[in-house]
Amino acid sequence: MKVFIDGREGTTGLRIYDRLRQRGDVSLIVLPDSSRKDPSCRKDAINESDVTFLCLPDTAAMEAVALCENPNTVILDASTAHRTDPGWAYGFPELSPSHFDAVQSGKRIAVPGCHASGFIALIYPLIAAGLLGPEAQLTCMSLTGYSGGGKKMIAQYEAENRSPLLDAPRLYGLTQSHKHLKEMQRIPGLITPPMFCPVVSDFYEGMLVTVPLFAADLRGSAEDVKAVYQALYAGPVTRYLESPDEEGFLSAIALAGTDRMEVSVLGSEDRILVAARFGNLGKGASGAAIQCMNIARELDSTLGLDL
Repeated sequence: MKVFIDGREGTTGLRIYDRLRQRGDVSLIVLPDSSRKDPSCRKDAINESDVTFLCLPDTAAMEAVALCENPNTVILDASTAHRTDPGWAYGFPELSPSHFDAVQSGKRIAVPGCHASGFIALIYPLIAAGLLGPEAQLTCMSLTGYSGGGKKMIAQYEAENRSPLLDAPRLYGLTQSHKHLKEMQRIPGLITPPMFCPVVSDFYEGMLVTVPLFAADLRGSAEDVKAVYQALYAGPVTRYLESPDEEGFLSAIALAGTDRMEVSVLGSEDRILVAARFGNLGKGASGAAIQCMNIARELDSTLGLDL
């Protein structure tokens, strides 16, 4: 299987490259530094490949798609550009059999955003099961490690003389126009995008996404919510986990370095807190991309993943 990673030098591209170069079933197409940005060389690599990963800014990703003329090349786009495009499969195969089938048969697959993965894993099944209506107005808090900000943010946090403001968690997306909001609304089928509160903190990798729900807003109970998750998320990548807390605390770094996601129901019968924990670089990025590649190539979906 010939694989090309367009944008291999970024955080997601590097992690995909490091994983795939260890696989005996993959032959990586690697352009020299002198030509890795040359459109002609990139076009040749894309069309030679069986699978191309796009780890690029949105505009560059759209330009790369236009370079593909080989009808058999599978393109997996890790940018925001195509996540709400109806012509692209949304790369979260656990959401439903139709999502799995779309990834398996698709030639154009959009890899979900990290924050969005947690929110959609929690909310899509509840709307699909009728426990929440599409008119629900939701709030989402998401805590992430700084690696989610890419090379620039990593350098800021790891600088010798960094700003003391980085010592505490920082809320961002203050204008409520975060780039993940479109898919957080579109994929579950919400009429209104959620009120989204992302927080970055002083740890490298890990993610904890929570959504509070009042029982009065549900068409069912907390036990019904658990039953939906238990039936849908039986593993091996995404699984329901009862009582995930560590003596009353829930750490965002618990699944750092892995490619799996844990979904849980916390709170009480009246005040329900649904939570998803995973690695922002794993199931939130490179792990999800490789999982989708495996499915599209009709391989074991967990091949090369760290679960």
